[in-house]
Amino acid sequence: MIIAVRRLTVSAMAVLMLGYTLVANAELPNFADLIEEVSPAVVKINTVQKASPTASRSPFGGQQLPEIFRDFFERSQPPQRSRPAVSLGSGFVISADGYILTNHHVVEGADEIVVRFADRDEYTAEIVGSDRRSDLALLKIEAKNLPTLSFADSEKLRVGDWVVAIGSPFGLDYSATAGIVSAKGRSLPTERGENYVPFIQTDVAINPGNSGGPLFNLDGEVVGINSQIYSRSGGSIGLSFSIPAQVAQEVVAQLKAVGRVERGWLGVVMQDIDSALAQSLGLDRPRGALINAVEPDGPADKGGIQPGDVIVEFAGKAIVNSGDLPHVVGLIAPGERVAVELYREGKKRTLKVEVGALDDDGQQASRRDGSDRLGLLVEELDERQLRALQLRGGVVISEVSADSPAAAAELRPGDIIVRLGYSQLLTIDDYDRAVAQAPQQTPIYMVFYRQGRAISRTIIID
Repeated sequence: MIIAVRRLTVSAMAVLMLGYTLVANAELPNFADLIEEVSPAVVKINTVQKASPTASRSPFGGQQLPEIFRDFFERSQPPQRSRPAVSLGSGFVISADGYILTNHHVVEGADEIVVRFADRDEYTAEIVGSDRRSDLALLKIEAKNLPTLSFADSEKLRVGDWVVAIGSPFGLDYSATAGIVSAKGRSLPTERGENYVPFIQTDVAINPGNSGGPLFNLDGEVVGINSQIYSRSGGSIGLSFSIPAQVAQEVVAQLKAVGRVERGWLGVVMQDIDSALAQSLGLDRPRGALINAVEPDGPADKGGIQPGDVIVEFAGKAIVNSGDLPHVVGLIAPGERVAVELYREGKKRTLKVEVGALDDDGQQASRRDGSDRLGLLVEELDERQLRALQLRGGVVISEVSADSPAAAAELRPGDIIVRLGYSQLLTIDDYDRAVAQAPQQTPIYMVFYRQGRAISRTIIID
């Protein structure tokens, strides 16, 4: 009797396990039809830079990320003077008359762009416009009646939703991978302190060559554009980040209309709020963006925002973390007046603020040709940048030459040098004099800022 009971128990367990397996399998989606339907509109992008620069470029064209974040920009050979630099990426068609979306870093600096379809048709593409801050670029080819993809409402995307990526990892054309959304609204500030993209985080396997390719929902709509991965090895470890479709649509509209992107600007320095700060500021819970500094005569200053204020809502959008604020502000058209809800001295207030315009990249000091003895190209900070960083002066690194003293000292684009040897650097002229007078084969003391933090280091000129 005991044996029979045991047999029945084992049998019952087997039935339950089989039933669970069947139910689990029944709930897993089949991606075959989706992939077959959308693949014709996904393209492989090959670029050639004929005059390869000697200076090493940021994969994001200056949009430097912490080292652990790797983009998908894959060169088949290192930059050299004597041979062209070749790169690859992915993209997709957004209109039947030949408009194609990809990443800025895929086509940055390219002298030739070739778009290849799954049926092996190839076209030469021109850049309509490219935006470093969102890492998006709009291309155009001369073609008609092309298969296209449509955008989904990325705000309806939920953590746990299935998503599919199609691209050309390591040059393996039109590879498909699938996974789920693991987080939304990820803030990944660049080394310039810019943070205008609320990334979608997924566990989809993404590798070099997927960059610029589409991320689909189960309806075959584009919810994101694959942009970067988190990796210690350079390959996928299950953390990838995509630009939301909502951001892409805003950027595309402006690139198609005027070839550049205008973004809203507020002119504040802010931080997150923990439990202790929330209690001291009279908040019911940790939330919002705590304003630490306000740029004089900036939009926030003119609108009445003060240091110590906690912004909890901007233009009708809830601000949960400080990183949410630039995401919202950046999408607002300059000149628009919006409502700002904030807490000041424990009391809730509503202000009206006219959003300013973020400077174009081209409005910064022009880049000088050729690197110096340190292996650097530098630019002078403008007055607005100096005020925002609370610095009297300095020069910002735009490029670092490979195998140079600066590369050996682990300097990066975006670092702001304020002292070299005994010289304080206020302008590019100060920097030029200090570099010219710097001795060889001797450690030279230097001070620079990286992500708002002062760092002291030595550099040796060979």
